Amino acid sequence: MFFLSLWLQILRMIRFPRQSKSRRIDSRAYRRRRVSIALACVIVLAGFLILRHPESVSFARFDQLNGPMEKTIVAPAQEAKRQDFQKGGANSLAILLTDPQSDWLSIAFGLRSIGIPFIVTTDYREALTHRVVLVYPNVTGRSLSSSALEALTAFPAHGGTLIVQHALGGGFDKLIGFESAVVKNATELRFKSPSPLVEGLDDPEEKDIRIGGKLVTGVGTYAYINPKNMPLAVYEDGSAAILGDKTGRAFAFGIDLGYLFSRGYNNRQQDIAQNYANAYEPTLDVLLRCLKNIYRQGEKNAVTLGTVPQGKQLAVLFTHDIDYTRSLVNALAYAEFERSHGITATYFMQVKYVRDWNDDVFFTPDGVHALRKLQTLGMEIASHTVSHTRAFRTFPLGDGLERYPDYAPFVVDKKLARGGSILGELRVSKFMLEQTVPGLQVASFRPGHLAAPYALPQALEATGYRYSSSVTANDSLTHLPFQLTYNRETSARTAIFEFPLTIEDELDGPMDKRLPQAIALAHKLGRYGGLFVILIHPDILGHKMAFEKGFVEAMGDKPWYGSVAQFGDWWSARNEIDVDARNRGRGVVVVTLRAPRDIEGLALDLPAGWSFQSSTAGVSVSQKNQRVILGRFSGNVELLFRN
Repeated sequence: MFFLSLWLQILRMIRFPRQSKSRRIDSRAYRRRRVSIALACVIVLAGFLILRHPESVSFARFDQLNGPMEKTIVAPAQEAKRQDFQKGGANSLAILLTDPQSDWLSIAFGLRSIGIPFIVTTDYREALTHRVVLVYPNVTGRSLSSSALEALTAFPAHGGTLIVQHALGGGFDKLIGFESAVVKNATELRFKSPSPLVEGLDDPEEKDIRIGGKLVTGVGTYAYINPKNMPLAVYEDGSAAILGDKTGRAFAFGIDLGYLFSRGYNNRQQDIAQNYANAYEPTLDVLLRCLKNIYRQGEKNAVTLGTVPQGKQLAVLFTHDIDYTRSLVNALAYAEFERSHGITATYFMQVKYVRDWNDDVFFTPDGVHALRKLQTLGMEIASHTVSHTRAFRTFPLGDGLERYPDYAPFVVDKKLARGGSILGELRVSKFMLEQTVPGLQVASFRPGHLAAPYALPQALEATGYRYSSSVTANDSLTHLPFQLTYNRETSARTAIFEFPLTIEDELDGPMDKRLPQAIALAHKLGRYGGLFVILIHPDILGHKMAFEKGFVEAMGDKPWYGSVAQFGDWWSARNEIDVDARNRGRGVVVVTLRAPRDIEGLALDLPAGWSFQSSTAGVSVSQKNQRVILGRFSGNVELLFRN
């Protein structure tokens, strides 16, 4: 658009003046033409300089700032070890790993998200000391020894609960009751009821979930042929996807849970999800809740971790992306409303000190003054890149030496940007925010347009971030937080947690018109402690502010509200907790919690009939029905219950 208007102006300026009837050129018009041509040349030269030196157009200079000076080094990937997941007690679910090269890490992340304690082992004898065992990724005569197969098939008869994925041999056809297993390309999984799997899964969107698409068919699925019992779930053609035996203690899954989880967590679902945002796509959550149902039915001392602080129904994070000149002024109005309701929101700030195709410069001394006001109002200030470009998805990693003022990425148009790198966007934006806002430590990041490169997790870790909100919940197939892997692949984990976005403001019309749908979605997620992340660009007030006010009023005290960093600190501390429950005798059960870091407001979900008696270390505990909520604690804590 810039060059089109430029050339139109040039053409207008150099056009020949009208001639008189005598065909003589008016001398004044001729002089004007010469001046016009000269001005056109100046404009062309200016355009050339803009392309060669974008910072010459407009560049916000902070003379006292130069950095960061230290080099950022991205550590190489470290393969996850199953030994890192062996701390659970006897009441934990045991994952018996039959192929260490499988997608088991994604299952581990999923179990952590839903709050199921577990261990990972390759020793069937160790696995069978637990009451619930998941055999992953398959069972064949080659993947397990004959003694292991014999012990596993006998396990349900002795009171254990067995979940087998891809039961392809070893006698499990007779145990569960089917003729054979065949490869199946499927896109849907449909649950039948009544079933022990679907307890609490009452929404139609939970009983028919997407597991594949045109680009991702099959997802490692098998169908079980000629089942003796009615299937617990089927594919779209009616073939058996999940089977159970008559006792309810043996289950055969035909889908590859780990592979499907990795598709969602690693932002590689392609076309499995039907909506980008603003809708309910609970594929992974449904499967995790199925596993949780089986675990709680099979383990009499099942204690699971809640997913929301203070035992609230829902975690709600209001987030605002400041990526437009007027947004900083409006952001203060949002922040004042949030503070008046005791809500801490997150403001992702674009550190825009270069004028380019996107917009004018707005990271200026005046912009910094507004940011400081946001901080005074108690809001979290986070990074929203320097350049805010879709091209960030394809940026090179960078050399880790990028620094202000030399780092000056220039957005040319909707798809093209020059001079940018992943590390430059991360380290320079963080540096500028922390150096201009006193006391600020930037922990959270969101890219412009959610254009997240696959190298983002390790780059975030290397540059000192802890939390990301860079994808949508629907694209991730989950409405729960999850941990990110190196390169968003399958085998190496990072310390970064992702908090996927649920509702955004730029699709599907004015936000206030969509308020009823958003509230309905929030209630759906509240049934299992989901995460509800709302994105509102503060470019305007109007219908967006009306939505925020209407949502807060409608939800009342049901949600827990906080910033990405507040929830991230709580969630990452929760992620490190080990829980164990053992019988002491005479109806007394001891629950041991090991928390490496301080955490407050952790909820525990208990078996029916348990009543709290006492705790060590003076930890406050309140109980309501089958849930207890703990005050602040760390280290080892014992809770005594009577059942």
